[in-house]
Amino acid sequence: MTLAAARHWVFDMDGTLTIAVHDFPAIKRALDIPPEDDILHHLAALPADEAAAKRAWLLEHERELAYAASPAPGALELLHELRDRGCRLGVLTRNAHELALVTLQAVGMGDCFASEDILGRDEAPPKPDPGGLLHLADKWQVAPQTLVMVGDYRFDLECAKAAGARGVLVNLPDNLWPELTELHARDCLELRRMLGG
Repeated sequence: MTLAAARHWVFDMDGTLTIAVHDFPAIKRALDIPPEDDILHHLAALPADEAAAKRAWLLEHERELAYAASPAPGALELLHELRDRGCRLGVLTRNAHELALVTLQAVGMGDCFASEDILGRDEAPPKPDPGGLLHLADKWQVAPQTLVMVGDYRFDLECAKAAGARGVLVNLPDNLWPELTELHARDCLELRRMLGG
């Protein structure tokens, strides 16, 4: 199946549909998380009281970023093109669902996705776990192989690969993970051109 023929698209949000603004090293310092640890996995392993306080801080920090979000080049045009083609669109993010809604509204993409097709860190296991993609495939009643997962980091590509979906890397000048996908577009503008749009 060619990308142009794909009818079920799932997007990472931060750094894919929006310009990346999260300073992960600074977040880890503020939350006293070792630099080599994954933030969400680290918080999940903490005692409940400590985890709750750190999750609350993270949510407020991310809320500020959500209201100030900017769309990534070509992202809105790509979504409108896919929507006009009758494609089903979803979001799989490691962010919180409520903040995904705020972010998408702030960048003019709020009407591109049904709320129930936006999965955050509380609705699905965090990527690279494929659970979120498999959930959407099941909900949409399609084979995971028909999904296209678009993202800007290896977690997105690893998630796609584990689910049996196709991964597309965007918003990086080069394909840093050729073993995870051969599909790479410099940005969403180029991805739209690859679809013949």
